[in-house]
Amino acid sequence: MAKPFPDHKSHPELKALGDAIRVLRTKKGISQETLATDAGVDRSYMGGVERGEHNLALINLVKIADALGVTLKELMSKAEL
Repeated sequence: MAKPFPDHKSHPELKALGDAIRVLRTKKGISQETLATDAGVDRSYMGGVERGEHNLALINLVKIADALGVTLKELMSKAEL
């Protein structure tokens, strides 16, 4: 399992991205576990993503966006970076 990004508190971008993912997920009415399964990532990893604890790889961002039914551009614009 991926370990939390060691200095995530100093990177508000990670928190903003996690918040955007959580908002989109809840608007779709799906659980964190369902999103994780649909994106092909572990549920605990998805929880860390939503908390801003992981510095995501591009491929994981694409998988999450696809699972949410949005483009990567839409996901990033919702992150209010």
